[in-house]
Amino acid sequence: MKNTLAVSLAALLASAGFAQAQGVVNLYNWGNYTHPELLERFTAETGIQVNLTDFDSNDTALARIRQGGHGFDLVVPSNTYVQTWVDEGLVQPLDPEIVTDRDNIAPQWVDVDFDPGREYSVPWAWGTTGVIVNTSVYGGDVNDLDLILDPPEELRGRINVIPEMSDVMSMAIYHAGGDSSCTTDMDVLRQVRDNLMAAKPHWLALDYGTVDSYAAGDLDAGIYWNGASMRVRLQNEDFAYGYPRTGYPIWMDNLMVLADAQNTENAMRFVNFVLQPENAALISNFARYANGITGSEEYMDEVMREAPEINVPEELVAAGRFGQACPQEINDIHAQIWTELLQ
Repeated sequence: MKNTLAVSLAALLASAGFAQAQGVVNLYNWGNYTHPELLERFTAETGIQVNLTDFDSNDTALARIRQGGHGFDLVVPSNTYVQTWVDEGLVQPLDPEIVTDRDNIAPQWVDVDFDPGREYSVPWAWGTTGVIVNTSVYGGDVNDLDLILDPPEELRGRINVIPEMSDVMSMAIYHAGGDSSCTTDMDVLRQVRDNLMAAKPHWLALDYGTVDSYAAGDLDAGIYWNGASMRVRLQNEDFAYGYPRTGYPIWMDNLMVLADAQNTENAMRFVNFVLQPENAALISNFARYANGITGSEEYMDEVMREAPEINVPEELVAAGRFGQACPQEINDIHAQIWTELLQ
């Protein structure tokens, strides 16, 4: 009887532990990018608790997952990294029995080059990378990368550049005359290296989480994302966002389920959850980026609809270029330039 009771108790505890494990999902996402209400709403609907951990760059996230033993179920890489995650077997295909609402993805974001047919990913948010400027300090053209690469005196020492290699390298390549972020033109790449190294002494920092620093007036210009720039402007109306005429990146961050996820079914349920327009709108209302989900606009804050950071001026639309995944030999050259810049 005693042994039977012990076995029964052990089975009960094991079952309880299993149930608890099934009641969580672990999300690995960019910092300051996830609306708390989104997670609360998912838990209220499903009973599944979401544990959120932040990363600060695509390279950081990729390195962490490659190491293994991370405990995450979901990750949000940018489009230029998606194929690497797939090729290295770090993510798994979406389960069509659970992720049933991929029809909500806007048509232009379905058959994308980085994940044809959306076998592995769904949109989280998309946007542009450009220039942010304090117009009370600088009164000239904001659509000019020379504000960062050859800054006027009033901005020197007051500039921050996001330390995201693919964004910064792409903008510098376009500025140097490259027709693609993956250019093999060594003259262009040498010019990029020289331009960045010459500009760096005029920068104050290479940092990510700077919304509050801009809003407080601690920074006056930088390379920044459109949604983050909008968040700055809503706190300090002196700031404006510019689209460099020489070219600027268009990107999309994407939600994916990790191959070694411990809570796969819960992860798939979360993926389907963010495909609902009202939930996708929460992502946009918090981070101030578009999301790629049809019908989400009607749930977005009014301030999003006419925002200059979201609506590209017609004459600058053609300067936007969607990011590419470069061949390894080109990535190696970019990494060499980037490593030198960060030293």
